[in-house]
Amino acid sequence: MLESIEKLLILQDRDRKILHVREELSRVQPERQTLQANATATQAALDSAKNRVKQIESDRKRLELDVDAKKQQIEKYSLQQFQTKKNDEYRALAHEIDNCKALIVTLEDQQIELMEQAESAQKQVQLATREADEVKKGSAGQLSELAQREEAFKKELADLERNRQQLTAGIDEISLGRYERLLKQKGGNVVVGMTHGVCGGCHMRIPPQNMVSCQANREIVGCPNCGRILYYSRDMDLAVAD
Repeated sequence: MLESIEKLLILQDRDRKILHVREELSRVQPERQTLQANATATQAALDSAKNRVKQIESDRKRLELDVDAKKQQIEKYSLQQFQTKKNDEYRALAHEIDNCKALIVTLEDQQIELMEQAESAQKQVQLATREADEVKKGSAGQLSELAQREEAFKKELADLERNRQQLTAGIDEISLGRYERLLKQKGGNVVVGMTHGVCGGCHMRIPPQNMVSCQANREIVGCPNCGRILYYSRDMDLAVAD
């Protein structure tokens, strides 16, 4: 095997590791965002439940004030009844008193309904609090672990990239330039074998003359179909598959 091919194979192995680490790193931020979004959502649910309790309490107090106002009106109308000597005024005031009493009954029914809602809302707050606490606690541990993993990947990537620079220094410019161009196009599958007469990259059949040239190990040979760099080793079976 050509020395330049051997060097390119080593470089390709390093590039595959670099691509893998970069892919792992690219997953870190989405994972972090998902954890943070979950924590934000559960906290928002808790805040909403608490606001619901506050709103119910506010509505209940408003109803209490309305009931007190109607009771004061009844006292006022009763006093006016006591003071009036006209039957028409007396009956009109009695009618107003009856209306106030009816409204009080309605308001008190609404108060009872709100009390039931408040009980349910308080239970929802308790559930939302537990969930928010659990998610917050779990997220804190996962975010910490994620940060450690991210730092480990960054360190590994830096080491791999330094090593790559050392490897590229030992490869001739023409071969390296050809490899780099293919790396951008094909990813981490640039230098490939030719088992059973097909390219290890595109899996298309390789013309016999290209196979012979590659087997001779005198020059770098490319696949006429995809352009990848071909190599041959003695353990490869060149017999064309049926």
